[in-house]
Amino acid sequence: MRIWGDYWEAVALDYLKAKKLKIIKKNYNCKVGEIDLIMKDKDCLVFIEVKYRKNSDWVSALESVTKSKQRKIIRAAHLFLLQNKSYKDWNCRFDVVSIEGDEQNPKIEWIESAFY
Repeated sequence: MRIWGDYWEAVALDYLKAKKLKIIKKNYNCKVGEIDLIMKDKDCLVFIEVKYRKNSDWVSALESVTKSKQRKIIRAAHLFLLQNKSYKDWNCRFDVVSIEGDEQNPKIEWIESAFY
């Protein structure tokens, strides 16, 4: 459900802003995929996948970022960079924010350079 996705992306955004990252774009959509958050961390452009699971009985939020999903995010990032030439010389990385639990007690894990 998109409303819950938006809610947890906002939770992740607030968490990352508190860690001094600056928002560039939310929900970047293109023909090859979507990137939940694009942020700046000092001199690095960060493409962030946000994953939420109420519980991890079957698959954790982090484990749900499959190789296939990673490839889509990487392709979308390439397209973003082609469309936004001002970032062409920036260092880039791919992070994952994993959130598990409920609204009252979410467990947030930020994995920097989660994949390449």
